[in-house]
Amino acid sequence: MEQREESSRSGASKSLLRVLAGEALAPPPFWLMRQAGRYLPEYRALRARARGFLDLCFTPELAVEATLQPIRRFGMDAAILFSDILVVPHALGQAVDFREGEGPVLEPVRTEEAVTALEAEGTTERLTPVYEAVRQVKERLPRETALIGFAGAPWTVATYMVEGGTSRDFARTKSWAFAEPEGFGALIGKITDATVAHLSAQIEAGADAVQLFDSWAGALDEQGFRAYVIAPTRSIVAELKKRHPGTPVIGFPRGAGLMYRAYAGETGVSALGLDTSVPPMIARKTLQSLMPVQGNLDPAVLLAGGARLDEAVVALVACFRDGPYIFNLGHGVLPDTPVAHVARVVELLRRVP
Repeated sequence: MEQREESSRSGASKSLLRVLAGEALAPPPFWLMRQAGRYLPEYRALRARARGFLDLCFTPELAVEATLQPIRRFGMDAAILFSDILVVPHALGQAVDFREGEGPVLEPVRTEEAVTALEAEGTTERLTPVYEAVRQVKERLPRETALIGFAGAPWTVATYMVEGGTSRDFARTKSWAFAEPEGFGALIGKITDATVAHLSAQIEAGADAVQLFDSWAGALDEQGFRAYVIAPTRSIVAELKKRHPGTPVIGFPRGAGLMYRAYAGETGVSALGLDTSVPPMIARKTLQSLMPVQGNLDPAVLLAGGARLDEAVVALVACFRDGPYIFNLGHGVLPDTPVAHVARVVELLRRVP
């Protein structure tokens, strides 16, 4: 790892990419998961112009605007493409809808026949508007601002596809995975292939880095975690490294707990996103020595603001300052978060000596 050094927020050097390459910078680069969203009044106005959430994702003009809004307001060091992890099931031919007050609703895939019926060929063609949005965002970003593409990791995407939406216990998905690993493995395989194609297309369109969101990784036991989180992630990363050897991949296995270290060591990811539950001091000692880390301010602390927010931001920066670190949340910005609280985080980070 490189020694800690001062960073500049101007010029062509992208601080996020420097940290992903192993540098320790002060102040650390920052971006926030779900930084484009309902907490911004300009996003709410934009959302009102779209017929539905998928329309917002698949209309390049709107997706570009949503991606750029937080950059204009706060000057994050990275923009993350405005999209959703469920565009991949949509591209595979599964019926996907987003209902107000209910969230995503999908026609469930629960049999081998349903997996066979998924349209594995042509997924990137069906997602052409997403890649057009990437190209347009890339053209309009400041030179020093990195662009992050993303996808859901196969396990997490599979839970939505099987459950038909969100779930508390993932009972249908887990029972299928454990009782019929070959049939469920075929679904994971199709999602894995589609995810490689989707991330690769985003990189070709201009993404500087990509992130894999495995939001429900913590729902699995160790055996399941190795089979359905580590193994497909390793396959995706290996293929992306073949196609795009210079592009970093950030892994975010939310809820991984004691499996974080195995994930870091066995998947090949370039950096590790830390969820809210990971104690920073333990992460510094056991994970940051392996690779750059990103995270993990509690979104509820950002929502609350005040002295608790100030203390948490300062403590995180102090904890990780001697190694490669990207300031972020441990999950996404909550919709009711005051804009002033995000501005306060920016102010605090810019004061870092």
